[in-house]
Amino acid sequence: MVHEAAENGGSDMVIDGNEQKPKNIVSNGFDANYLEIYYGKLFPFADFFKWMSYGNDGKHPGSDHSYIGRREFSFTLDNDIYLRFQSFNSLSEMESSTKEKCPFKIDIGPVYSVDPAKRHAYAGANVFTPVERELVFDIDMTDYDDVRYCCSGADVCLDCWPLMTAAIKVIDTTLRDDFGFNHILWVFSGRRGVHCWVCDGKARRLSNEQRAAIADYFHLYQGNENSRKKISLTGPVLHPFLARSYIEVLKDSFESKLLCSQKIFSTEERYEKILDMIHDESITSELRGRWQDNRRPSKNDVNLVRWEQLKNMLQSGKHKSPGMRRHVEEIVFSFTYPRLDLEVTKHMNHLLKAPFCVHPKTGRICVPIDPERCDEFDPTTVPTVAQLLEELNAADMEVDSETDWDRTSLGESIRFFRSAFLQPLLKSCKEEIESSYNAKVQQSKNPLSW
Repeated sequence: MVHEAAENGGSDMVIDGNEQKPKNIVSNGFDANYLEIYYGKLFPFADFFKWMSYGNDGKHPGSDHSYIGRREFSFTLDNDIYLRFQSFNSLSEMESSTKEKCPFKIDIGPVYSVDPAKRHAYAGANVFTPVERELVFDIDMTDYDDVRYCCSGADVCLDCWPLMTAAIKVIDTTLRDDFGFNHILWVFSGRRGVHCWVCDGKARRLSNEQRAAIADYFHLYQGNENSRKKISLTGPVLHPFLARSYIEVLKDSFESKLLCSQKIFSTEERYEKILDMIHDESITSELRGRWQDNRRPSKNDVNLVRWEQLKNMLQSGKHKSPGMRRHVEEIVFSFTYPRLDLEVTKHMNHLLKAPFCVHPKTGRICVPIDPERCDEFDPTTVPTVAQLLEELNAADMEVDSETDWDRTSLGESIRFFRSAFLQPLLKSCKEEIESSYNAKVQQSKNPLSW
């Protein structure tokens, strides 16, 4: 049963747990008792708070002192107890509340017009509304279950993870090149997917309608589970965005990784799914006949051989036509094109799990991913909270330090978050605050200027 705490988080809500284990004993997997040490020594509160403040730290006269206090945070405690509309006015307040409650999960919501913890004071006045929120994307591996054969559900491995890698490359390039965004954070969900946070000022201030327009930009027609084709590419030529994605990412991902790792043409059941996408019975009959009669062992992988046969059949000879050539692209897109949860992107008030949380099912940390090196990212080696505690033990955990995380494998992720994302973002935010402040000062000096 799902429980929700009343009003402003109900500080009386606590996590029921067993007696604290000795600090020098760490078992494998996830244990709720680990969270006390994780939040006490490893979670990067200072960097996290700086991110959520976006330069509004009070040091500049143009900063918004109420900004961070109007952000919603949601804590999920043991037994699915949800503490919605948490808000914090300072780093110490955020840190002490988190350490006290030890949430299994922290979700980030929008910045509201007023403090969300005091929202009931404005009931009926239509004042409590979201005014700012990162543009976010959520990609879940379970949405690819119809095109992966190595795993299903929440399971992932290195054979199917290239689907996430392709999605990161396509979306990151498009956000930067087509929309002009610069401050983009990619985060491993801790189990089976990735999250994207677009944090530029112009992205955070997008309306729901503008967010929906961006989501629709990425959207391709996808049929239902009974459709012969999952994606239909219309028009004489591909949209430049789709053409770039196909040439630079999707084609190579399909042919060099997924084709053989997923054994897409290895059985009749699997290649029939491909043939169903081709609306020409003469072609499908000829290919089917070849593949059913071809029983001889080959030095080359059967998946590569059959894919080349299919491409040659559709792209050359008597069948050569724009419509037939398009089938090749549609097959690649059907397997590799990013599958987004569009509702997450469209709505400003959608909650999304915070970076550096501990996933309660796997115990893995939700670490940032470098999009420029995402091919190297291995979800199976992301540190677990148990592993981090063992590393602390090995480094003499009793020695207090402000950078305990730097003595663990979490250190690399926090350093990347700080140098590649946070520092450039805060520089941009402070420049924006300074520019806005100067404009207001100038306007006050010249009240009659047009």
